[in-house]
Amino acid sequence: MLPQSLLLSLFLFTFIISSPFCSSSFLDEPPSNFLERTPAYDPSTAYPSYLGTIDKERVDDFKGSLERYDHLGTPATSLGEVNVEDFRAEGVGDTDDTEAFKKAWKETCSSDTAVLVVPKDKTYNVKPIRFSGPCKSDSITLKILGKIEASDNPADYASDLSHWLLFSNIQNFQVEGDQGTIDGKGEKWWENSCKINKAKPCTKAPTAVSFVQCDNLKLHGLRVYNAQKKHVSIEESVNVEAFNVIVTSPETSPDTEGIHVTSSENVHIIEPVIKTGDDCISIVDGSKNVKARGVTCGPGHGISVGILEEGKPKAPVSNVLVDHATLTGTNFGVRIKTRQGGSGNVDNIVFEHVKMKGVSNPIIIDQNYCDQETPCKDQTGLICSNKKRNLQGHHRHECNKNDHNIQMQQNLPLSRHSAEGYKSIIKKPSEKQNCLSMY
Repeated sequence: MLPQSLLLSLFLFTFIISSPFCSSSFLDEPPSNFLERTPAYDPSTAYPSYLGTIDKERVDDFKGSLERYDHLGTPATSLGEVNVEDFRAEGVGDTDDTEAFKKAWKETCSSDTAVLVVPKDKTYNVKPIRFSGPCKSDSITLKILGKIEASDNPADYASDLSHWLLFSNIQNFQVEGDQGTIDGKGEKWWENSCKINKAKPCTKAPTAVSFVQCDNLKLHGLRVYNAQKKHVSIEESVNVEAFNVIVTSPETSPDTEGIHVTSSENVHIIEPVIKTGDDCISIVDGSKNVKARGVTCGPGHGISVGILEEGKPKAPVSNVLVDHATLTGTNFGVRIKTRQGGSGNVDNIVFEHVKMKGVSNPIIIDQNYCDQETPCKDQTGLICSNKKRNLQGHHRHECNKNDHNIQMQQNLPLSRHSAEGYKSIIKKPSEKQNCLSMY
């Protein structure tokens, strides 16, 4: 009989699938040299500045670049600002301010004035809206000092069920949100989700805030609550820095991912705090050079690479580093997931210095992921390689042998695996976890 707390030794493990598509040259290198010496993971070429440790000096530099936009009355103000109230936004919470926001954005984007302000101590009700570029100014800033609140009437989203606040094709765009909030008012959407009410059909729901084709994007202190579905989505963008993004929605809210990254490169996510009903961070098809550091996650579904989707062209996810993360009370810890029939490589994925407490399934590698109403086809996909180092934590359940679950498709066997560097303190030995042997 296992003791109430069982201490397992630290281990590090590497996964590689036998396939001509996989790049496995780094496996012969010692684990300690993984980031520094592997040809496939050379930080000087793969990440430029994005793989290096985000030390205090780098964070201070990032904060410093934002100071000129922190408060009204700074040098940025002297250039002139566009205020949504100049276009008759009322900010009383129960009137529609959408047209005022559209006009204010048009004025900001078409002039040399580079700062759009949402005033403090007001609540602006806004229907779905698209903030489009390119803009006249070389750079543009949105300062959210008050509260932007979504319409909760599904009929208002008839023309676009996928987006609420959509920012597209804006270069050198900076969003300051640490003094304000964005509220998706997702309660009605959650109630009508087929994951909450099985009698309801499965339908789309809007992402609260989307950034599409926004290169050189900076998000500072963005606070997004109660999204209809995903909270923040970064899509088809290059050079993104997201600092201290805060996401909050109930643990029971379905599909409310915190930060979603797809088809984007050179993305830094620094010190986010995410409490939600789905993945805290998800990194999916076509993304590379993504680093998340100082992540606070929970509740939620942990940190995920994937889903690689069925029917899409091969879109690898590569060069991902999650460093210094704390996961508390999440359903999953770190995982890689591929939907049946999904294709592409997952290469050079590193999770290190990750602490978990009350996590049901600490490590998941799943090529049989299926979350649809009808059964998924048993088709070939591909997972290539990843590493996890220095993971430790308290888990909710006992696992007979291993604290990780590996679901591989039958024709893609696990070909090589090594392990060291993982510490597990297992709680509640009366319950069994579905963990498959790695060997």
